[in-house]
Amino acid sequence: MEPGEAPHDTLAEGTLVSHLLELRSRLLRAVVAVAIVFVPLAFFANDLFTLIAHPLIEKLPEGTSLIATSVVSPFMTPLKLALIAALFIAMPFVLYQVWSFIAPGLYRHEKRFALPLFVTSVFLFYAGVAFAYFVVFPLMFAFLTATAPEGVRMMTDMASYLDFALLLFFAFGIAFEMPVATVLLVLSGLVSVEKLRANRGYVLLGIFVVAAFLTPPDAISQTFMAVPMYILYELGILLAVFLGRRRDADRAAHEATPSGE
Repeated sequence: MEPGEAPHDTLAEGTLVSHLLELRSRLLRAVVAVAIVFVPLAFFANDLFTLIAHPLIEKLPEGTSLIATSVVSPFMTPLKLALIAALFIAMPFVLYQVWSFIAPGLYRHEKRFALPLFVTSVFLFYAGVAFAYFVVFPLMFAFLTATAPEGVRMMTDMASYLDFALLLFFAFGIAFEMPVATVLLVLSGLVSVEKLRANRGYVLLGIFVVAAFLTPPDAISQTFMAVPMYILYELGILLAVFLGRRRDADRAAHEATPSGE
């Protein structure tokens, strides 16, 4: 072994161990936060499920209701929802732990752009979930219940409904991340703003194709996902232009500043 290699290896190993300990600490804090939120929610799991199922229950024909096709569904389904709701509520704290872990490795100018995009992505995800619950669900369930054939009574299994609702919540939450994805593509240099503007037609077609896969096979829910996605795509282009100009101005100011100052 060459002289001087052992201290270097020891330093690298110590740095790796410290990073792993920091990661474990951050993950433990995130798990504890979710558990703290979950405990009280578990006592109100049935009420929470009723709240989530309200858009469908309100549109079901008179005399029908949600059903449980499994013996354990009345207990496990609301409990599963309580756990997911706890993660949803604690998500800002969980993401803060993620940010606290990666932030020390970023340069100052990277933090200036990363933190606003980070916060915006969290807000947009919540906005997408709220849009699905308050706007899309009532219209979609009104359409789906009205299309049942004569003699067919719509009685949905509660576990199937929860899986369906969670899928749409996640789909609309991710769909509302369109501005952040657009800005990151431009700032990373993978795509130019001019190319994004020139390919609007292809993007619009792709958005409707994605919406068709992520939503039920009806035009209402597909349109209610695709239209906001395209509007957010255009918003992402505007934000990319603004942040790009700001980044260029900061870079020019930095280059103009003497290194000794």
